[in-house]
Amino acid sequence: MNNKILIAEDEANIRRLVAHYLLQEGFEIVEAANGRQALELFENTHDLALAILDVMMPEMDGYEVCRRIRANSDLPVLILTARDTESDEVAGFRCGADEYISKPFSPAILVMRVKNLLRRTQQGDHSDLEADGIRVLYRERTVLADGKRVIMTPKEFDLLCYLMRNKNIVLSREQIINRIWDMDYSGDDRTVDTHIKCLRAKLGAQGKHIVTIRKVGYKFEQYL
Repeated sequence: MNNKILIAEDEANIRRLVAHYLLQEGFEIVEAANGRQALELFENTHDLALAILDVMMPEMDGYEVCRRIRANSDLPVLILTARDTESDEVAGFRCGADEYISKPFSPAILVMRVKNLLRRTQQGDHSDLEADGIRVLYRERTVLADGKRVIMTPKEFDLLCYLMRNKNIVLSREQIINRIWDMDYSGDDRTVDTHIKCLRAKLGAQGKHIVTIRKVGYKFEQYL
């Protein structure tokens, strides 16, 4: 498996910090100090596994770099930015990003997000999803329920996609935690129940598709 990561960040101290933690986890790193250099590295490095792009970079911002990458590749992209408003997050997903982290951030959390993103995208399925009144625009990280946009956290979105891609299959809480959180996650598995409850509430009438299987887990039930 490729493990080379492109880090594009104009602040050298942040770039080196991120590189340091990822190197400790066994990743190879290529670094760019501006958007144009990032795009050149993307075009000339053929074994990249993932790109981490800062938004506010000279010469070309992270959103534009992401758009250009996405026009030619399904390379996983994580946006790193000091902007933390909902509109900025939506802009990141609309340009094709797979994940979004706001500064300041914990390096340990960043590493976990990188690992989860790689594990998730290695499945190779970035297609949109649709079932009855629910529509998921995967690349835009957008969910529509009965035609209305539903605001979700990254974990809620990933959970919904996982359930929908395995429709009518019962998934245990352990399976869900290993896929959506981290295989080394040591928290209470009741966090799955909490996220399912929030997911159902946000989906409104369409929340009925998420069915509880007593003492086992959950499934997304597709009606005939």
